[in-house]
Amino acid sequence: MNTTFNTEEINRLMRQRRSIYPNMFSGEQVEDTIIQQMLENANWAPTHSLTEPWRFRVFTGKGLQQLADFQSGLYRRKTEGEGNFDENKFRKLQEKPLQCSHIISIGMQRDPKEKLPEIEEVEAVACAVQNMYLTAAAYRIGCYWGSGGVTYWPEAREFFGLGEKDRLLGFLYIGMLRTKWPEGRRKPIEDKVEWVR
Repeated sequence: MNTTFNTEEINRLMRQRRSIYPNMFSGEQVEDTIIQQMLENANWAPTHSLTEPWRFRVFTGKGLQQLADFQSGLYRRKTEGEGNFDENKFRKLQEKPLQCSHIISIGMQRDPKEKLPEIEEVEAVACAVQNMYLTAAAYRIGCYWGSGGVTYWPEAREFFGLGEKDRLLGFLYIGMLRTKWPEGRRKPIEDKVEWVR
């Protein structure tokens, strides 16, 4: 079969995608041009009714400190009021962003007409994130989609430019890997598929 693309390379790229955590980053800066390429590729994700619900905010340089201050401050205010403040979690929210070259907040902007089920908008954003993951893997740049901390707190949305019906779905932590690219593992696809003919 004739193809326009090198399918072997595409297959290899998809199988080389990894979650690379901030504690594995070298501290070296990723070029903004690569981040821009990741965002451009995210913009070509599948989207039902062309709602294009992905909304990203990129933090780098002094912006990483702003993110750290915001999320640790919100965590302190919210948990102290509820009586379950954890100093270790607070410190992690302060320090983790500063291990990264860039952090991209991952938002879903709800279609104002709500013509689609919300889950379809979330799925479109997940496809956009996968496009960013694959782009990062092609450049051998580490990234990790995390959804902890303040992700699901309604009080966090405004800081990320999101409205009441929108959703913050987490953060893509990005940095240069300081070790060799990790091996992956998956159980056989045959264990997860049933063919009906």
